Order: sequence, then C-alpha cells, then structure tokens
Amino acid sequence: MEFEVWWLIGVPIFFGLGWVAARIDIRQLLSESRSLPKGYFKGLNFLLNEQPDKAIDAFIEIVKLDPETAELHFALGNLFRRRGETERAIRMHQNLLLRPDLPTEQQMQARFELGQDYLKAGLLDRAEDVFQELTETPYSMRARRALLEIFQREKEWKQAIDAAEALQEMGAGSRSRQIAQFYCEIAESHLAMTHPEKALPLLEKALEIDRMCTRATILTGDVYRAMGDVEKALDTWRRVQNQNVLHTVLIVRRLMDGYEEVGRLEEGIGLLRSYLTEVSSIDILDVLVKAVLKVKGAEEATALVREELWKTPTLLGLDRLLEAQLLVVPPEVRQEISSIRTLIQRYAHKLSHYKCHHCGFEARQFYWQCPGCHEWESYSPKRVEEENFA
Repeated sequence: MEFEVWWLIGVPIFFGLGWVAARIDIRQLLSESRSLPKGYFKGLNFLLNEQPDKAIDAFIEIVKLDPETAELHFALGNLFRRRGETERAIRMHQNLLLRPDLPTEQQMQARFELGQDYLKAGLLDRAEDVFQELTETPYSMRARRALLEIFQREKEWKQAIDAAEALQEMGAGSRSRQIAQFYCEIAESHLAMTHPEKALPLLEKALEIDRMCTRATILTGDVYRAMGDVEKALDTWRRVQNQNVLHTVLIVRRLMDGYEEVGRLEEGIGLLRSYLTEVSSIDILDVLVKAVLKVKGAEEATALVREELWKTPTLLGLDRLLEAQLLVVPPEVRQEISSIRTLIQRYAHKLSHYKCHHCGFEARQFYWQCPGCHEWESYSPKRVEEENFA
C-alpha cells in the first residue's frame, strides 16, 4: 500500500519536471532560430521550391555578413557543383581549407568536397591527390569509391583492381565482376600489342574471380587463336553458351571463321542453327546465312531467313530477307526489291542499336562498359528492336 502512495505522489512530480524541461528546450530553440539571419530561411524556402538560383543569392548575402559560417560555405559549394559552376565550388571549398580555426572534422569534409569538385570539373589528377589524402580518415570508403571511378576513367586498370579489392576488404560489397573486367582490359591491351602469352594468365585470374565472366572466356579463345591453336579456341568459345546463352551472339563470327579455317564449315552451320533456336538474333542469322550461301546456295539461305522472319517479325529481319531474295529473283524485279529494301533500311537503321539497361544510353556497337553511366555488363548483346520484340 505504501508503494502505491509513493507512485501517486511521484507521477505528478515527474510530469512537472518533464513540462519544465520541454519549456526550456522550446525557449532555447526559439532563441536560436531568432538569432539566425532572415536570409537563411529565404534560402531554405527557395531550395524547397526548387529555385536554386535564388537560394544561392540568399546564401551569398549571409556569407558576406557572416563569413565564419562554415555550414553555409558547404551548402553553397554543393549548390555550385550541382549547377556545373565548378570553379566557384572549388573556390568556396578552398577558402574553407585556408581557415586556421576550422575543426578537423570540417577540414576533412571540405577536402572531400573539394575532391568532388575536381572530379566534376574533370581535373582527375587533382581529385586523385585529394582522395588519396583521405584514404586513412573516416572518409576512407567514400574516397576509395571516388578513386575507383577516377582509375576507370583514366584506364589505370591495375590501380582500379587495387582500389576495388580495398573496398571489398572494407565491407563495401562484392566487386568481383568489376575486377574480372579490369583484368580483361589489361589482357586485351596485351592482345592488341600481339603479346597473347602475357594475356593468358590475366584471363585465368579473371575467370578465377568471376567464373561467369563471358568476356574472359571469349578473350581466352582469341588468345589461343592468336597462338595458332584454332581447335582450342573453338573449344573455349563454345563454353560461352554455358555461361550466358545470350552472349553466344558475340562469338558466332569467331566460331564460323574458326570452323572454316579447320575445314568443318558444315559443323559450324549446325552449331549456329542450334544457337538460333535458343537466341533469336539478327547477328547470328547474318553469319549463318553467309555460311549457308557458301555451302548450300541462295535458295536454302533465303528459306532460312524467311523461316526466322516468320518466328521473329522485325524490320531488321525483313531487310535480311530482301537482301537474300535479291540473289534469287529474276533480273527484271531486282530494281523494285532493291528500292523497297532501301526504304526498309532507313527505318531499320534507327533500331539497329544496343541499349544500356542501367541508364538507357544507346550506341551503334556493343560495349562491356556503358560510355554513359560507366556501368559494367549493362548492355544486352541483342539490338533494340529485338529486345522490344522479346
């Protein structure tokens, strides 16, 4: 009973103390808000109304009145960078770093923002220097992400591998797909310089890191071909089907050239026919039709195109059918079919693009890394019209 009486006395006391504390907090908040310049609220209001130009003008006025306000310097610098005014953003963050009284945390923040300014302005060497200084600070992960972006832009693939591996070790998620692509980039440069023996261990490393890296498999086949071992190259390229059936589109020309070189063109035709049943592709059809023309003649090539067009009715396919028919029709109707084909080609040309699934960037050729958003393996090997049909 004594316990219950004390609770009856204590509850009003605690309630009263809470009310007093709340009043003190409210008074302090009101006091602080009154001390803020009116321009601060004007600037915030402009930002909320998506009027960055007016917000910048309002914040600049405050900075003139109170140049010691670091937070407003940060806000202005970021606004300048977002608007593309990188020179003003750089000056804003440089001025902050010149202040001897700036706390350590804000110094690191200003340095990181300055690095972002340099990156946006395309001053990659300066940005790299700034971010390197931040790799042993609380900004380490963000700095290393920025460094990874810089190394990719500069095509410094060995440094990109180191940066990606460091991010993995820090718990920033798996980077295996990216790292495998970096090894492929280095291997491809050795192939271009006719040093296939240097490329092979790099491609083995890429497949060790990412066993589903079809690019590494394709390049490994290219290495064997460059070293004169066509049979091993054919065996390697055929493995692509087990990694990603869509990527068989990327190897059909290599396969057919290889089969022709070893004198087994009909075997190659059979393989490409099996690919075409799995992946309806104008690129597979192109290579297959040319091979059928060589081995079996125009009639069978035309029948093949007609059969594929029936399964996948596209303008690109119709263009190939008209091309095949020009080989078999009587001379008196060739001009008419040629005119129709020219008209079809005008429209088909617009659809003969590849599209990035990440940002939507379209290109005339297939890329392993999107030129627009720099995402890896974001392009389908099928063209836009074929993708839309699917």
